[in-house]
Amino acid sequence: MMLPRRYLPPIPALMALEAVDRLGTASGAARELNLTQGAISRALQGLESQLGVPLLIRERQRLQLTPAARDYVNEVRKALHLLASASVTLRANPMGGSLNLAILPAFGMHWLAPRLARFAQSHPEVTVNLSTRLRPFDFAGTTFDAAIHYGRQDWPGVAYLKLMDEAVIAVAAPGLAGLTHATDILSHPLLQLESRPGDWGRWLAHHGHPGHRPAGMMFDQFATLIQAAIHGMGLALVPTFLIGRELDEGRLVPVFGPPVAALGSYYLVWPQAGPDRAPLRSFRDWLAAETA
Repeated sequence: MMLPRRYLPPIPALMALEAVDRLGTASGAARELNLTQGAISRALQGLESQLGVPLLIRERQRLQLTPAARDYVNEVRKALHLLASASVTLRANPMGGSLNLAILPAFGMHWLAPRLARFAQSHPEVTVNLSTRLRPFDFAGTTFDAAIHYGRQDWPGVAYLKLMDEAVIAVAAPGLAGLTHATDILSHPLLQLESRPGDWGRWLAHHGHPGHRPAGMMFDQFATLIQAAIHGMGLALVPTFLIGRELDEGRLVPVFGPPVAALGSYYLVWPQAGPDRAPLRSFRDWLAAETA
């Protein structure tokens, strides 16, 4: 239900308040917004009058927001960003049908991107926009329609479509390969992902050696971790679907044992409470067919 209009201040007044919060002066806000200082002052006074709440503390030449106004402007900034993003999306695809998808970089590059051409061929009316997000987030504060999630079904407030399980394999550059026992990894430098710090311990437990939690050099993305392994910086535990070419070309080789089932799976997730838009339905149905 639409809120009463008295609760919807003019956008120029909100932009003036947001600029004053960042810049600290009406003159700075005026220069940024290409207005006069008087216009900024009138916009702020009108905003205070409409809301019935003091927003500013005036000290000499500077303006400070009240604590309540600082909380308010944080929400205003999100709303202005959403409006700008919606306008960019509209201009990019004036016929409609855009889908904003948050992806994990490795999965997006190695699994999703090679398949997207098939989706584009079957659904030319949908424009897919991709952005990277490494961890779960609140959909309400973004323009995302859906996201790729790795792990368990522990993202609150979303629906899930399982895409695939994952298997990981211990690999290294050829000069570091050929271990006799699983625990031999403990005498080598280990490489691991920041978001999966317990993977090496689980790998050792799978091979009959529980109770270990070895430390290692941390990476925030698989791409840099894989390159570090290729250049001999240590042993890496990597999803098999990411390194097929590196294994085929011999740049990486298994160090001990076959692939091991990983703890998590890959999912498409989307807000349970959000509108079931046609582009999302088309993309979801296509992914379900791709992973069937």
